[in-house]
Amino acid sequence: MTEPTPQPQITVLDAGGQYCHLIARRVREFGIYADVCPSDTPAAALAGRRGIIVSGGPSSVYDPGSPSMDTAILASPAAVLGICYGQQLMAHLLDGAVRPGERGEYGLARLEIESPSALFDGLEPHQQVWMSHRDVVEAVPSGFSVLARTETCAVAAMADPARRLYAVQFHPEVVHTRRGREILSNFLFRVCGCEKDWDPRARIPLIERSIREAAGGRKVFFFVSGGVDSAVAYTLCRRALGEGRVQGAYVDTGLMREAETESVERAFPALGIVREQDAFLGALAGVSDPERKRLIIGEMFVDVQERILQSGRYLEEDWILGQGTIYPDTIESGGTAQADLIKTHHNRVAGIRRLIEANRVVEPLRSLYKDEVRAVGRELGLPGEILDRHPFPGPGLAIRCLCSETTAGLERLEDGWLIPVRSVGVQGDSRSYRAALLLDDPATDEDPRERATTIINRLTSINRVVAMLRSHARPEQMQVSPGGLTPDRLDRLRRADAIVRRLSHEHGFDGKVWQFPVVLIPLGRPGQPDSVVLRPVDSVDGMTAQAVMIEAPLADRICSELLEVDGVCAVLHDLTHKPPATIEWE
Repeated sequence: MTEPTPQPQITVLDAGGQYCHLIARRVREFGIYADVCPSDTPAAALAGRRGIIVSGGPSSVYDPGSPSMDTAILASPAAVLGICYGQQLMAHLLDGAVRPGERGEYGLARLEIESPSALFDGLEPHQQVWMSHRDVVEAVPSGFSVLARTETCAVAAMADPARRLYAVQFHPEVVHTRRGREILSNFLFRVCGCEKDWDPRARIPLIERSIREAAGGRKVFFFVSGGVDSAVAYTLCRRALGEGRVQGAYVDTGLMREAETESVERAFPALGIVREQDAFLGALAGVSDPERKRLIIGEMFVDVQERILQSGRYLEEDWILGQGTIYPDTIESGGTAQADLIKTHHNRVAGIRRLIEANRVVEPLRSLYKDEVRAVGRELGLPGEILDRHPFPGPGLAIRCLCSETTAGLERLEDGWLIPVRSVGVQGDSRSYRAALLLDDPATDEDPRERATTIINRLTSINRVVAMLRSHARPEQMQVSPGGLTPDRLDRLRRADAIVRRLSHEHGFDGKVWQFPVVLIPLGRPGQPDSVVLRPVDSVDGMTAQAVMIEAPLADRICSELLEVDGVCAVLHDLTHKPPATIEWE
């Protein structure tokens, strides 16, 4: 490329969608420079753009105060593509009609292409796409034609080619829309006439320059977990500033997996080890709400950091905090103007935000996604044992050990049993906190994940569906009972997680999935109060994910060993894609 940041050919207008920056990144992957601007950016400020893409979002276009856009953009020389909320907004502004759908459509859907279009050039008439919406376009604006539909959505794509206006209800930017890359390519090259002007290999020098600008003459202190993000960010800072200006520490919170601390000590011998198990577990005692857990853990990290920086030689220097924050962390924490809060990440709690406002934080990876972080790590020469490690949440096992303050039985429904344990989901770009459904006899389904998607789209009371793999008790004999973040429950989860990781590695299954969370929920019977939930998923960037089925031989071995763990009543398998469920339960 001729210059570090060329004039954008494409601008993504941010209407608050969880995947807004993912769209811009997909454009850059084609070698086309793109930026992101607020949805209400004036048309005059976007002069010279070849194309405009309007993102999804959590709002309804007919609600007062919902995100809008300058209608002059729709009459400008730039081509426009609306995605999800962007399609609804385009219809709404051009005198079409948008209404709430009879039921939501979350996850995989089958697209039926009905009319030829430059957008779908080269695609077969039947396509797998990824949906996350409840509102629908009921009537297209004048001049538009319907290009495609799904079983639930009569207007899954529409266009007015004469005005170069296109829109889709699904998300072509996510990997689970199988031909989404071709759809975006058609828009960028065939409709917009873009030319390649961006080389993503330039990102490391640019990131290092931004680190030096953010740090100035100060030194950087890092909490290093041993995971991909913190390891890459720590390494980038040491390269950019020199080893003498970057110090790292590993905090043992008591929420780590089996042998985790010892593994980090071996991999990063220069790190200081800070042992704070009692402090973290004491602060979390009696806490069951997932947001409170995350907030407490984040604030505890800030407190530990302040104690470290205010002791010894750190008093003599001007230090700032370095973090391995990546873009999904900021998006799900409500990091863009219109985005909904899905869950507060530990590096976005109030104490961290105060440091950010005081210009005391450097986050080299905050605009990157997990796959991009791994690519940067490979360019830095970091070993595969770090880069290929499955993602592990900063709050550790605290958000995989679900808690309850009450006792309640399971409720019998048409499709199965309603489990009165709530987990976090993302539906229509908004946060949900709802119960899970235990399926009746999923073994009769050719693919129970399809049944799970259908049920969630129909029932507004749930955002997650699980199947029983094996149990010591029948559902009607089980109940949810009080359970907190106690040492015995954490030890139970730690042992279960170690069993699953060992057996998955022995079977080669860990190399077939992106992440394999193991979750403990307070569902069982007297003497066996907990159940283990297996959550293997396939993803690229963590923004969307598909639930993965477990081969029978591996499932049998896992169940046999887990049901021998003291206190474990049942083993469940999470069948839910993201959306509507988040990858982690909390």
